[in-house]
Amino acid sequence: MSNQDNTSIDKLFESFSNKSLSLKNKTVMAPMTRAFSPNNIPNAEVAGYYRRRAEGDVGLIITEGTFISHPAANGYENVPAIFGEEALAGWKHVVDEVHAAGGKIAPQLWHVGSVRKLGTGPNKDVSAFSPSGLFKPGAPNGVAMSQDDINDVVTSFAQAALDAKNIGFDAIEVHGAHGYLVDQFFWEGTNQRDDKYGGSLENRTRFGVEIVNAIRAAVGKDFTIIFRFSQWKQQDYSAKLCETPEELTIFLNLLSEAGVDIFHASTRRFWLAEFEGSELTLAGWTKKITNKPVITVGNVGLDADFIGEGNKDLSGKSNPTGIDELLVRLNNDEFDLVGIGRALLVDPDWVNKVKQNAFDQLKPFSKKSLMSLS
Repeated sequence: MSNQDNTSIDKLFESFSNKSLSLKNKTVMAPMTRAFSPNNIPNAEVAGYYRRRAEGDVGLIITEGTFISHPAANGYENVPAIFGEEALAGWKHVVDEVHAAGGKIAPQLWHVGSVRKLGTGPNKDVSAFSPSGLFKPGAPNGVAMSQDDINDVVTSFAQAALDAKNIGFDAIEVHGAHGYLVDQFFWEGTNQRDDKYGGSLENRTRFGVEIVNAIRAAVGKDFTIIFRFSQWKQQDYSAKLCETPEELTIFLNLLSEAGVDIFHASTRRFWLAEFEGSELTLAGWTKKITNKPVITVGNVGLDADFIGEGNKDLSGKSNPTGIDELLVRLNNDEFDLVGIGRALLVDPDWVNKVKQNAFDQLKPFSKKSLMSLS
């Protein structure tokens, strides 16, 4: 194909750079929770899992969610921590393996907020923490955070980012999406506060802004900060954080000015238009508003979603599909980087196969296959 063809694959395999991040192509492994880290320590198997994706020519690997040091940050057993001597040593081994295979890697920094259930390790007696003690509208869980609690969480995010930089990660991502803690502050449905963190969109964005500011102060001006956000929530797939482009502009500009370098616009179907009257996706609007690099994500390379409404196959099966729509939008500069989730989870060599136009060799995905994936 010529470079003039809007379905040309060439642009997907161009290099990309931003501050501390220098990538050989524009593919990104999206963060996906696996719960394969016993005692919250990433082990040799975890290192091998990520190395195989680097060997498969993925440009940037964003790790599964790694919970920060705040006592209520974790919500699931056997997910990795990003604090403490053992966990950081485990992550350093992961980083070294990915780098040895020619890849780049960033941890996703995570606090689950009110998704947490009492009894989850490692701090089993700690309640869930959230803006207003709500899992979703009308569903209480845990406690509403005080100013001291907020300060502690902000500090924990900053420390995690600094630790990640010090052990050799190439960037960090803040998990500000999917109805977890940072997103619970953003969303009116879970943020019913009447202080400076509640009410207006500007106030609800403040917690995220403070986290980004603190991370920037900790890691310096030249280390790349990625920020993942979403409209949808696991508590409500139809939720809208921003109902209009004007609201999205307020939200994104606050985070951009705080120091976000790359936005990760998380959708469940990357090709869907975000607002009436425009064909632009959430990623497209994000780039238009901020003029900063954007990662698109959501069902890339597969023919079916497996969560929420619209999923007709309850087994969670999906088959490989073409990427012409993705390439058209990439070549139209609607976004800069492409997040690949389940397709890459089941097929570590997905990027190389796509580069070689070997679509007939791509593997299908099913929920049942998850436990055997390596």
